[in-house]
Amino acid sequence: MRSLLYEAASVILTRSSAQISLRDWRLKLRERIGFKRAAVAVARKLAVILHAMLKFGELFDRPAGAPA
Repeated sequence: MRSLLYEAASVILTRSSAQISLRDWRLKLRERIGFKRAAVAVARKLAVILHAMLKFGELFDRPAGAPA
């Protein structure tokens, strides 16, 4: 599971061009601490989101996480 989260985070850092709420955060993080450590941070954030989804039995809702 850890390697799959890391791989997903790597794709988000390199290939994702969608306007998501984490876009600015991940780009600044990548510049500040480097690619590998940023990928681990993004993977952890994905794990937290997935855990919350499983815990509450909810589907992913992109607008719910968007800043107001």
